[in-house]
Amino acid sequence: MSGTTPTDTTDDDPPHDCPSCDRRFHRESYLALHRGQAHGDELTDGERAAYEAAREEEEEELRMFRLQALAALVFIYFGFLLVYAFSL
Repeated sequence: MSGTTPTDTTDDDPPHDCPSCDRRFHRESYLALHRGQAHGDELTDGERAAYEAAREEEEEELRMFRLQALAALVFIYFGFLLVYAFSL
């Protein structure tokens, strides 16, 4: 993962540290994604399974976000279309 790393933690949720590069992550799934992408050759079978599960969860969340964004755009488009049609 490149860019910024989520490091905000609360007292209830301790940070998850990467044992290979000492980066900290707010969620365990973020750590699993990082380890799979940056340290894929060092993973055990359990860590690889955690990476795959986190990746599938991330893909599902992205798919839902895209559908929601598309629905919002369609709603806005037809809303403007109806406002235009009735303003004539």
